[in-house]
Amino acid sequence: MGTSCEIQLFAKNPKHARHIFATVINDVQRLEAKYSRYRQDSFLSAINRTAQQSGSIAVDEETAGLLNYADTCYKQSDGLFDISSGILRKAWNFHNSQLPSQELITKLLEKVGWHKLNWNSPILEFPIPGMELDFGGIVKEYAVDRAAELCRQAGSEHGLINLGGDLKIIGPRTDKQPWQIGIKHPRQTHATLTTLAINHGAIAGSGDYERCIKIQDMHYGHILNPRTGWPVRHMAAVTVLSDFCVVAGSAATIAMLKEEKGPQWLQDMQLPHLWIDTNGQSGGVFKLKTDDHHEPI
Repeated sequence: MGTSCEIQLFAKNPKHARHIFATVINDVQRLEAKYSRYRQDSFLSAINRTAQQSGSIAVDEETAGLLNYADTCYKQSDGLFDISSGILRKAWNFHNSQLPSQELITKLLEKVGWHKLNWNSPILEFPIPGMELDFGGIVKEYAVDRAAELCRQAGSEHGLINLGGDLKIIGPRTDKQPWQIGIKHPRQTHATLTTLAINHGAIAGSGDYERCIKIQDMHYGHILNPRTGWPVRHMAAVTVLSDFCVVAGSAATIAMLKEEKGPQWLQDMQLPHLWIDTNGQSGGVFKLKTDDHHEPI
C-alpha cells in the first residue's frame, strides 16, 4: 500500500502467531491487488478503463460496499470527499517544486464529480468519458478494520494493526495496560502533539505534511479541494478516534477539506478528535470509553 505496515499481537504460541500473520498479510495483499491504481490487472483499473471510454460495469459485493460508503462520505461532506477527484494528481507533482497551471487544473475539474456518474448497485455507469476513481481515501482504512477482525476471529485478543499510521486496536495488552499511541506533529520532525492511551477503537489522521511541496514559503499539501483543484490551506493535521478505522480516516479527511469549518463539523458529528492548523493553533476533544468525561487536548 505504498507505506510501512505493522502487526503487533500476543498469541498462544509462535505457530499460532504465524498463522494469524499470514491470514492478515494475505488479506491486505488481496485488497492491494484488487484496488491498486498502480496495477493494470486490478479491478480498480478495470473500472477506470470503463470510465475512460464512458460506459458501465458491474461490481462485486465488496466493491459495492466501498462505493456506498464513498457515496455517504460525499453527502456528509457536501461534496468535498469525492473519490473521482484523484485525477487531479495529473496536475500536482509533489516530487518537484513547481505549481501546475490553472488551465490544466480547470481542464481536469471537468472530469471531477461523483454526481456526474450513476451508481445503482451493482451497476456503475460513467456517462462522461475520461473520468476515473481512486479508493485511496478508503481502502487502507478498510483493510485495517478487516485485519483487526481477522485477528480476533483467529483467536487473538491482544494487539494492534498499523497500516501507514492508520491503526486499530485488536485488544489491550496482556497486562491490561493500554497501548500508547503518539500523534505526530505536522511541522516538527520527530515531535509528537500528544500521546493517547487506548484499549480499543481505531485512530486515523489526515494532514498536509506527508506529501507536499514548499514554494516561496508557501506550503502545498496533497489533500486537494475537488471544487477548486487546489490544496487545502487551513488545517495542518487532523486525528480522529472511532470504533472503525474507515470512519476515522474519512472523517479526518473531510475535516481537512472543510478547512475553517472542520473543527465544528467534527464536534457536530460527535467524533473524538485533535486538530492543529497551519498557524500552529490546536484544539479538539477526545472522549475515551474508559473515561466519563471529555479531555481537552
